[in-house]
Amino acid sequence: MTMANAPDPIPQPVLGPLTRAAIFLVVTVKPDAESYAAIRSFCGDIAGLIRAVEFRDIDAGLTCIVGFGSNAWDRLFGRPRPAELHPFREFHAGDRHAIATPSDVLFHIRAGRMDICFELATQIMERIGDAVTVADEVQGFRYFEDRDLIGFVDGTENPRGTLALESALVGEEDAAFAGGSYVLVQKYLHDMKGWNTLSTEAQERIIGRKKLSDIELDDSAKPTSAHSALTVVVENGKEVKILRDNMPFGQPGRGEFGTYFIGYSRTPRITELMLENMFVGRPPGNYDRLLDFSKAVTGGLFFAPSATFLEGAGEEEPAAAAIATPPVVSEPSSTTTVGDTSLGIGSLRGERNE
Repeated sequence: MTMANAPDPIPQPVLGPLTRAAIFLVVTVKPDAESYAAIRSFCGDIAGLIRAVEFRDIDAGLTCIVGFGSNAWDRLFGRPRPAELHPFREFHAGDRHAIATPSDVLFHIRAGRMDICFELATQIMERIGDAVTVADEVQGFRYFEDRDLIGFVDGTENPRGTLALESALVGEEDAAFAGGSYVLVQKYLHDMKGWNTLSTEAQERIIGRKKLSDIELDDSAKPTSAHSALTVVVENGKEVKILRDNMPFGQPGRGEFGTYFIGYSRTPRITELMLENMFVGRPPGNYDRLLDFSKAVTGGLFFAPSATFLEGAGEEEPAAAAIATPPVVSEPSSTTTVGDTSLGIGSLRGERNE
């Protein structure tokens, strides 16, 4: 299925403003034709469902972005498929592991109020609950001055305006899926007791920023293993960014404190390279010391097609061959090349490391 003939596809609200509340709902589709048909049919109805719930409080700014994993794409929509959609790539070095977990469909629900997020999630599950199994559900919240539970401001370097659009949305390099976005998610759990034994100065060296002011440390004082250093990707002399909308979450009574990472990008290779730098190191061994206190317990890669694509999906059946034969995914090598985009990021590669 493709929207190649539809001019100027309307993106999903990837570029929407940060909100006070969010629900991250990841489901797997039950392995039967009826379940896939139910999800395909729901794609054409999701916009109307969002509008119905949104109308209860227009000022709450309710949005929902829907993304699909590699394993589910062909059975839902057939061919063609987004050019860079593949299963989540794991990175493993020492006791650090960016783990892949089951994930077919992602619903990223956000608003100024948790109750309206909750209502939309409830209505979604009312519609598709019989066709899916819930793999993960997290309710996120803004914490003080947009800080993570470890006390640092999160998302300072997010691109804005035109740069955000160029960083997050697919363009002419994959015209059939222009206006879509690759979405990578991970749930991290923090060892807060261990973290809080560190001095503020030690924490700042791990993050690479001042804790109170959020000012980046001077290069002479910032270790090369700092989180803010390893997550910078430079290509052809230009920093290439992703769009984050991370949220804290937790259950203090259970000792659970975490961050839900979600990054939107024009190509998943950028986010994958950031993860490789963090988990394996740049160079190998020079890893992100934040991972001594934070453990990734989920991981999924999705493609969020344009809203135009979703509205046209409806109940159309994909080709039988696509249902019978899952896509063969090969790992890219450092010698593989693809056509350059307007961002000049075609040569970036994220490789599996074990």
